[in-house]
Amino acid sequence: MSAGGEHLKDEGSKRQTVLAGGIAGLVSRFCIAPLDVVKIRLQLQIHSLSDPSSLAADRKGPGPTYKGTFSTMRTIIKEEGFTGLWKGNVPAELLYVIYGAVQFATYRSTTQALASLGSHTTHGRRLPASVESFIAGAVSGGAATTVTYPLDLLRTRFAAQGVEPVYSSLGSGVLDIVRSEGPLGLFRGCSAAVGQIVPYMGLFFSSYEMMRTLLAVDGLPFGSGDAVAGVLASVTAKTGVFPLDLARKRLQVQGPTRTRYVHHNIPEYRGVFDVITSILRTQGVRGLYRGLAVSLFKAAPAGAITMWTYENSLRVLREMDVPLVSADAK
Repeated sequence: MSAGGEHLKDEGSKRQTVLAGGIAGLVSRFCIAPLDVVKIRLQLQIHSLSDPSSLAADRKGPGPTYKGTFSTMRTIIKEEGFTGLWKGNVPAELLYVIYGAVQFATYRSTTQALASLGSHTTHGRRLPASVESFIAGAVSGGAATTVTYPLDLLRTRFAAQGVEPVYSSLGSGVLDIVRSEGPLGLFRGCSAAVGQIVPYMGLFFSSYEMMRTLLAVDGLPFGSGDAVAGVLASVTAKTGVFPLDLARKRLQVQGPTRTRYVHHNIPEYRGVFDVITSILRTQGVRGLYRGLAVSLFKAAPAGAITMWTYENSLRVLREMDVPLVSADAK
């Protein structure tokens, strides 16, 4: 593996990068699915434990009030069964596989393009590695998010369903949304998603490349250095952009089915700024970080699993291709 910030940019062919990214997304999603469901439930909850009057906003009476990560897990298992922790996993698995493939392929292509531009300038100077990583991360995140956004919306809506399902299947969900909300209904909240993911992935990849180098993690056993850098990068980036992530979730469950999810009193919002100003007005700054603890609890292992799986999948794929290259050479 090359030193410093070059390893993600220059190693592996485009095909290997796409495969390794897809594998990383598949493995990561399955492992963190329960935490993702818990995070979504907490982000959609507007009940305030310190303000009992907020419970009255629910037209069907006080809805379920989740009080923390493990308490929420117990409540879901009790009311919806153990499989309730994997609600929305089918669209989410598709989302993570496609997202990972597009993300890593775009990251690789963007950094190589930036390097090529640098070599053709008058002074032949490349951008600083941290700047290259930030730009490539932002571009790859924006591209992957836009391509996979309908699956992200469906993942959120399925995870928000209670005992009584709103959609019976992935196909019926797509048809129902298109019929009742129009094709653009599948992209409800997309601006918030892109607005969140661009700085998030920029921070993630620039932090990952820097931390991987500073910690000299190549010397850690079993490739765990990639996992350590992934954890630190995830926590740093997620904390910085969390309010936009929360706004995205609130917007994704707008529309005619808004009152049919496990939280019946989700307010109606007009856009990203309306979500943020409304939360600030009614719950204060703390309300913008509802679900942050479980989000970090999810982001840390997700970042670790994603980067460890990606790096090792790419290594295996490269090693598998060696005999083929040798045979061709003969």
